[in-house]
Amino acid sequence: MQGCLGRCPAEFRSSLKSLVLVSLPGVVAAKCGAHVILSDSAELPLCLRNCTRSCDISNLPNLPAIGLTWGRVSPELLSLPPVDIILGSDVFYEPEDFEDVIVTVSFIMKRNCHAQFWTSYQERRNVPLETFDANKNHLAGSTLPGNHTVQMMIITRQVS
Repeated sequence: MQGCLGRCPAEFRSSLKSLVLVSLPGVVAAKCGAHVILSDSAELPLCLRNCTRSCDISNLPNLPAIGLTWGRVSPELLSLPPVDIILGSDVFYEPEDFEDVIVTVSFIMKRNCHAQFWTSYQERRNVPLETFDANKNHLAGSTLPGNHTVQMMIITRQVS
């Protein structure tokens, strides 16, 4: 994130509004100069408190953290200010959430025709732990097999 925002002109960074869907990337974006709105599930108040704690620890006490739940139109979603970037880190983790993520992002992008959805995801494979003898109590120091490939996507709205 520092590399991306660091290359942007200062006037762009100062006017950037970003809806951030997880706390750590949002804190980093705010530290880089973006105007950020943090969010997490409205159904997980502990996660929202953790967002606020991350802001306090990072000397960003006035950074808003709002509750948004994928797939639900709420007063918080309806009252969002204009957004340039929706930043979602690893939001495609649970397959049962994919449609709700897309519905929410689509709703925001329809209201903000120039918004972009920046997201990353880690390719995961369902490999049972016992197949490589990793189903033990003490795995510290072990070298677990496999690649950890992370993909980055920037999704924009096609305006005709």
